[in-house]
Amino acid sequence: MKKLIPAIAFLLFWLSAFTQTSNPESYILLKPDRVFDGGQMHTGWWVLIKGDHIEAAGEPSTIKFPSNVKVVNLAGSTLMPGLIEGHSHLFLHPYNETTWNDQVQTESRAERTARAVNHARATLMAGFTTVRDLGTEGAAYDDVGLKQAINKGVIPGPRMLVATRAIVATGSYGPKSDVAEAEIIKGGEEADGIDGITRVVRSQIGHGADVIKIYVDYRWGLNNTAAPTFTEEELKVAVQVAKSSGRMVAVHSSTTEGMRRAIAAGVTTIEHGDGGTPELFKLMKEKGIALCPTINATESILSYKGWKKGIDPDPAGIKQKHYIFTEAMKAGVTICMGGDVGVFAHGDNAQEMILMTEYGMKPLDVLRSATSVNATVFGLKDLGNIKVGYLADLVAVSGNPVEDIKVLKKVRLVMQAGELVKEIK
Repeated sequence: MKKLIPAIAFLLFWLSAFTQTSNPESYILLKPDRVFDGGQMHTGWWVLIKGDHIEAAGEPSTIKFPSNVKVVNLAGSTLMPGLIEGHSHLFLHPYNETTWNDQVQTESRAERTARAVNHARATLMAGFTTVRDLGTEGAAYDDVGLKQAINKGVIPGPRMLVATRAIVATGSYGPKSDVAEAEIIKGGEEADGIDGITRVVRSQIGHGADVIKIYVDYRWGLNNTAAPTFTEEELKVAVQVAKSSGRMVAVHSSTTEGMRRAIAAGVTTIEHGDGGTPELFKLMKEKGIALCPTINATESILSYKGWKKGIDPDPAGIKQKHYIFTEAMKAGVTICMGGDVGVFAHGDNAQEMILMTEYGMKPLDVLRSATSVNATVFGLKDLGNIKVGYLADLVAVSGNPVEDIKVLKKVRLVMQAGELVKEIK
């Protein structure tokens, strides 16, 4: 009986919290030191939540609230919109734990889903209330099921935009075997030609894809060099088919020619962008194509290979990432915050934002990138900002991230659709 009492108390606590935050008439008043609203930082603002949405935000004298409001004091903290991860792989875990090939080939779908459940929770607790998940890497359409489980409240996790299997040219992607006849699981769905890529785009949409992810180049050139995969004509058709259904197109690209073809095709975002040039970034700016630079993936992979940041000279890959990030900003390209998390640990998403400041972006612009900018690029009309009527996805961190971006890792409160899912008093 003594063992049951704590368990019953814990259950009653969560039932009470759920009742308070899920009731459309319930109110929560948040009192931080400052509020970043998705565009600007405001000192002394309060934010009032009613049910699942933002009822009011601004100077305390402008906010009217009922006597039964729940007050959450956040002294010393900054309140922000829920952060949006632009490039995630919830079905992967860090490559220094298990290589990508072994994850795809030796981990069962059940294990990978179990890991993804843990990754989803870690992501949410880190203040990232939405993710754009760009491919299951061999786990079929399981991201659709994970998204549904989160939406139904079966498990905690961020809102998900999913890309299911991702699209690759036949023969270009891994895993590969020295035995040509071997039948092995692929990390993406293969497609060929105009008819083939049309069919695969439509199939993935039919299976629940919110985003179409295409590898426009990969390491399949001579001597394993990166080279373009699909022709410009194939990409134009894929984009046309995807966008006719309202879906965005995200493309993996690390070569100059692959980027050129993707830009000509009119994709939504270019991931990595290591082949970028001033001329290509000028075209991206003109066509409204955003860049998701994935800095932390590059740094993480090189660290797994032995590079010691701050001690060893910067490898060519790091120098190139600095170059493309700087040139993209010079050209005025929209930059999305997305780290390719899964290559590194889920829950450490904010490390990408820290690196963005190291690479030259102003902290306030980094905050915008992870909130209002990502919301705009991804078509999330009621997220990414603290505005009246928007969904109450919010995060509070100790300190001021404009003065010290590293405080983004000191998450004090996470709210999702008005429900307090994390609160450290």
